[in-house]
Amino acid sequence: MMEPEMETLKKTCLYDSHIALGAQMSPFGGYMMPIQYSDIVQEHNAVRMHCGMFDVSHMGEIFISGPDAGAFVNHIFTNDVAKLRPGQAQYGMMLYPEGGVVDDLLVYMMPQPETWLLVVNAANIAKDDGWIRSAASGWNVTVDNRSEEYGQIALQGPESEKIAVRALGMELSDLVFYTFKEVRFADGAVIASRSGYTGEDGFEFYSSPDIIRKIWDALLAAGVTPCGLGCRDTLRFEVGLPLYGHELGPDISPIEAGLGIFVKCDKPEFIGRDAVMALKASGPLRKLVGIELEDKAIPRSGYPVEADGRQIGEVTTGYSSISTGKSVCMAFVETPFAAAGTQLGIRIRKKVFPGKVCGKRFYDKKYRK
Repeated sequence: MMEPEMETLKKTCLYDSHIALGAQMSPFGGYMMPIQYSDIVQEHNAVRMHCGMFDVSHMGEIFISGPDAGAFVNHIFTNDVAKLRPGQAQYGMMLYPEGGVVDDLLVYMMPQPETWLLVVNAANIAKDDGWIRSAASGWNVTVDNRSEEYGQIALQGPESEKIAVRALGMELSDLVFYTFKEVRFADGAVIASRSGYTGEDGFEFYSSPDIIRKIWDALLAAGVTPCGLGCRDTLRFEVGLPLYGHELGPDISPIEAGLGIFVKCDKPEFIGRDAVMALKASGPLRKLVGIELEDKAIPRSGYPVEADGRQIGEVTTGYSSISTGKSVCMAFVETPFAAAGTQLGIRIRKKVFPGKVCGKRFYDKKYRK
């Protein structure tokens, strides 16, 4: 019998296709999502060397419109959207007044007047929607959570642009990194953006569930490898991209996570600015670092990081890197131990394995700038 909590899990518009393809399904962010179809290593390498596609329809789409829309988005967002033009996007975060992260997200400046699209993490949709609406009190804006109306596919890998032309008839060569445009497919409107969460060149397609199913089928017919969330995590991890709930969260400042470049404190104000400025002035007590182990043992989330005979941190994400073959992880450690080359140990069960601090990017990104 299905456990009671399983009954509340949502299904994306591509759920039936995942089942037909024999995907291993598992709960993620309130949805039943494909973890892998064949093999995580094969799917990972398909994205690194050729092209793969992901169902990311579980992500949330929240539109903000109205006379105050631009100013309001800048008020709740750490990056500076005043620098954007229609057809451009930015990565950043929404912060609590105390400086912790509500969510990390993408903001799109839509071609429609006074309209912005916020793409948020699946597990945070309801929380983000409520938080945004609370923050909108007194602003002349309309907040419209349209997450149920959209599906989304991420097409990632060095052959993505060529595949988009051949399989979808979409000419996307004019898009550069973090730009987007509206195109048509099967008589439906599609938002096509050029960014990604894998470290490779690629695109996202947002549209109605019916059109998303047609795009998925066309890509599948063209031989594109369907990829699950398993390799999505190994791919993003290798290039040092954060995952909410691991490298970011309500008790984690973007300064601690090394994401200060996306926090524009030269803006006059935004929620959480004072807390960020105070932490910058005092210096964070912990920092997110990369650690490479000397051994092949695999560090996992939650494993203790030790130095001088005591715990000085904790692993957030760790793998045997598929692209490099190295045993590596990201971890929060006390700031005095965060310098590159610092010798540390990671406790895996009863044994401590030696390692050293290194950069968080274990594999070079290949975005098209």
